[in-house]
Amino acid sequence: MSAPITVTDLSKQFKRRHKQSPMTLKETLVRRKFKSSTSEEFQALDKVNFEIGSGEIVGIIGRNGAGKSTLLRMIGGVGLPDSGSITVRGKVGALLELGAGFHPELTGRENIYVNGVISGLTRVEVSQRFDDIVAFSELEDFIDNPLRTYSSGMQLRLAFAISVNTDPDILLIDEVLAVGDLAFQQKCLERIEYFKRKGCAILIVSHDVEQVKAVCDRVIWLRGGTIAAHGDPQGVAEQYEHAMIMETEKRRATESAQRIETGQRTQDENNRQGTREMEIIDVQIKNSDGMPIAEVERGCGLTVVISCKSREINPSVIFSLSISDMNGEIFLDTNTADLDMPAIDQKCVARVNIDKLDLPDGKYFLDLGIYEKDWVCIYDYHWHMHPLRVTEDERHGGRRKRPRWELLPTGQANTVDID
Repeated sequence: MSAPITVTDLSKQFKRRHKQSPMTLKETLVRRKFKSSTSEEFQALDKVNFEIGSGEIVGIIGRNGAGKSTLLRMIGGVGLPDSGSITVRGKVGALLELGAGFHPELTGRENIYVNGVISGLTRVEVSQRFDDIVAFSELEDFIDNPLRTYSSGMQLRLAFAISVNTDPDILLIDEVLAVGDLAFQQKCLERIEYFKRKGCAILIVSHDVEQVKAVCDRVIWLRGGTIAAHGDPQGVAEQYEHAMIMETEKRRATESAQRIETGQRTQDENNRQGTREMEIIDVQIKNSDGMPIAEVERGCGLTVVISCKSREINPSVIFSLSISDMNGEIFLDTNTADLDMPAIDQKCVARVNIDKLDLPDGKYFLDLGIYEKDWVCIYDYHWHMHPLRVTEDERHGGRRKRPRWELLPTGQANTVDID
């Protein structure tokens, strides 16, 4: 029996504009006269080969720009290959982009009919499945409201509910599961398992490596448009995570060498205050997957892990974290002053989880401090020593939750919420 999805020597190129591309008609004419190129070729996919069988779940992982979404869109019929081929056998249900195919001025009810027909159902079939779609989405109270009033999570519910009620033979999912709340994510995963048992071929693109390992039968790691590894989820995920850590360490080493050359290390020492009776020995900024990062997309979450050592056991200390810009303006400020914190061992780890970092695009710094109880003494304070870049991404929105501090003195987390 032929596989539902067969990809053979698939290659795709795009033109990428230079930063110096002309912005006016005059500049364009000048460039043409001197035959100066305004763009360059970007190899999104390069000779990609794989098959997905019936009843099989395959995950695709890789860093941003690796070609994951391009591959998924082309399998879904959006775009044509420059070379190679894609063979799809069966009805495709696709969630390629949150809100794709939705009209913001139409109600949820109207969007169900429009998307159902686009997905290959007749209007009568949509009517027959309408109640099931609404029930799965849990949007009974909002179904006659315009879509523009829906949050991103509500749009996800509706999009997923429509897709899984079209009886697909092939299901394509691109990152959208990360938008829903935990209960709805679990509901979606249960439906995915149901389709797998029915023989549906499922392809999932995700940055959530743990979810991919738990759900998928096989994993493909895309790097620079080519398959870097393909096979057992645990093995491929470990290779990917190791490569990401090595890239981060290499970048940090380069940045450290640059600081030494420019004398910035001395400046860092000038930006540090305190008695060092208890000191910060390591700071790691991580994304939601637990991977070290130097930048984060606006609206995404991050975790800051602060490793400390002390000359003696401290009955109580205050940890603080603020995020400020180049001019020192503070955009987020959080501490443990009002929390019932346990005694601190001579070595401990403090961790603060920020659910949603809603800051404009730009460069920021994490300012970290450890203080004696009641702010009497500064043990260690880092000002503008830990940079973080925030990049724009309008997909994320919604209310920002409070940061959550955790103290792990002996491997056991004490979790507390703070304002």
